[in-house]
Amino acid sequence: MMSAKPDSADSDGGISPEPANQKFGVHPDVIKLGLVSLLTDLSSEMIFSVFAIFFTTIAGASAALLGVVEGCADFSASSLNYLAGWLSDRTGKRKVFALAGYGFSTLAKVILLIASSVAGLSAFRVIERLGKGFRGPPRDAWLSAVADKANRGYSFGVHKALDKTGAILGPLVAYGLLWWLGEGESTFRILFWVALVPALLSIVVLSLVKDQPGKQHRRENMVDTWKTLSPQFKRYLVTAGIFSLAYFSFGFLLLRAHSVGFTVKEIVLLYALFNISFVAAAPLIGKLGDRLGRARIIMLSYLIYLLMCVGFVFASTQWQIVVLFVVYGVFYAVDEAQSKAFIADIELERRASAIGVYNFVTGIIYLPASLIAGALWRLHPAAAFILAACVAFFAIVAFVMLRPDLRRASAD
Repeated sequence: MMSAKPDSADSDGGISPEPANQKFGVHPDVIKLGLVSLLTDLSSEMIFSVFAIFFTTIAGASAALLGVVEGCADFSASSLNYLAGWLSDRTGKRKVFALAGYGFSTLAKVILLIASSVAGLSAFRVIERLGKGFRGPPRDAWLSAVADKANRGYSFGVHKALDKTGAILGPLVAYGLLWWLGEGESTFRILFWVALVPALLSIVVLSLVKDQPGKQHRRENMVDTWKTLSPQFKRYLVTAGIFSLAYFSFGFLLLRAHSVGFTVKEIVLLYALFNISFVAAAPLIGKLGDRLGRARIIMLSYLIYLLMCVGFVFASTQWQIVVLFVVYGVFYAVDEAQSKAFIADIELERRASAIGVYNFVTGIIYLPASLIAGALWRLHPAAAFILAACVAFFAIVAFVMLRPDLRRASAD
């Protein structure tokens, strides 16, 4: 075996980004794309921070149905990932597909302004995630093209920190509206209207960012593209697929907090705290991954998730729940940013396609993971966390055995 260091040509096989003065240690487009994500998350997280409670208490849906809807939403978010990544790599275009994804998510939020039934709310949750799935791979390939290899982890961390800054502001705005207007259904309607504004602004900002096209692969179909992806990436996909079985909807963590005694307004603040933890950790973990290697950081994230799940089994006081939400923020910073940076390290030519496959496969597995969690929740909430901890352990073992960070001469 030999180390899996990528070749010196590191621009995803496309056109190298134009030289630019760095801002905050990263390419200016990283900041611009981060601002787009900030505005989008400000909008989305205003809604998501109250959605589980609104869905179960106001609309009257069950926790089991929430599991079904969240699982379908996760699948929806990943269903178009490979298609979007393949189209982006095939045409070499990034911006047009990112714009389409952000635009679709924005239009989907209009459903909340006219729907009040469980069916309407379920439709919004699933349809809005389709836009997320379509924009993700082209945007992340765009990011990897403008980020230097030496600070790629930091660049992805900065982008995700800006992304989650919106996720901090969103719950805080939601909390302010709930505190000011009360927790009645009319307040939620006002909140949904307010959430539409930053979503529209994100489209305007993205339209002003210069595209960074990649190399075109016009003659490849989706099967051909899959065959050309690196063995390292495919080994990592196995590990990520196993871990995805442990990765049920965040909505269950919010319900767990509610069961310990947090009010709706306090849960919104708790959700903001989770995002603050994410924002603080993402750039630091990115720097750490650049220095120590992303493979070690990813294995550490699996261990953190395992310990967090064990913590939720035994947590019985509010301060313990607070600590666990902070820990979850640290884990999520690795999972959201460093997994994509790791893929960019091991897949040089077709990064959008690789990220699309990764999101598609893990998203498919999120559906049964949430369904299983919903079923176990009805038996006892602790059962869902115990199963997740066991699966996370097996994911660590798989990563150690498969070593996707190493290039195997016989296979490569």
